[in-house]
Amino acid sequence: MPARPRLLYVTDLSYPARGRRYCDEDIALSARLRADFDIALCHPLDAAALMGTFDAVVVRNSGPVLHYQQEYEAFRARALRDGVPVYNPLHGRGDMAGKQYLLDLTAAGHPVIPTVDSPEQVAALPDSELYAVKPKAGADSVGLEFLPRARLAGLDGGDLLIQPRVDFRYEVSFVYVDDAFQYALHAPDPERRWELVPYEPTGADLDFAGRFIDWNTLDHGIQRVDACRTRDGELLLVELEDLNPYLSLDRLPDDRARASFATALAGSLHRFLDAG
Repeated sequence: MPARPRLLYVTDLSYPARGRRYCDEDIALSARLRADFDIALCHPLDAAALMGTFDAVVVRNSGPVLHYQQEYEAFRARALRDGVPVYNPLHGRGDMAGKQYLLDLTAAGHPVIPTVDSPEQVAALPDSELYAVKPKAGADSVGLEFLPRARLAGLDGGDLLIQPRVDFRYEVSFVYVDDAFQYALHAPDPERRWELVPYEPTGADLDFAGRFIDWNTLDHGIQRVDACRTRDGELLLVELEDLNPYLSLDRLPDDRARASFATALAGSLHRFLDAG
């Protein structure tokens, strides 16, 4: 491995995200990583063609895969075929593999928003005035709608997820590099979910988040555990983001916190490259 490994940093700098600026985060984070690596930024549609000349591919804010599913599958297949290291590694069990994990975690009794994928299974869910219905391949709330139980019967099962609409106090996200907790952010107002502020987790909060990090079995990578706090005070998993989680680094309290995250990420990337 060269003294300064070459990284292909995959990002969609033009992706329009409500209340967030993907481009700012990736420009700033990739600039910090240049202290340790030679980095080139590229659009996700160009990654498969370019990755062969780099030591590793780092997938960051590349946007929802459902907008370019065929090209993403080709990228994955080529990286696996050619042995190109991809960070996060491609064997993640969370959003990287689709939403099946929500069904698996529900069946295993983990603290997750109860989830089924068929109208015939709705009786197993808690009663709710409305149910969230979204595509298994969805992201960024694409295709999400809320329906009363009477309208669920006509839905096609298999490609949809159905969950009771949870009356929660707030959402909170826990960010990890490898298995090390980095920081937490939360949205005090459920109606303004992108207005995040720093959150000081309790030991119980970290136990909650850590169980999903352990479950995912990724030795290297950035993971974000998204949860909601119910009116009863319980945390329930909303999503386990392990493909390209937005980090909201601009919401951290100061530049030292952002530098600390970049240092942790650089260390993880070095370990990832050494292990390969």
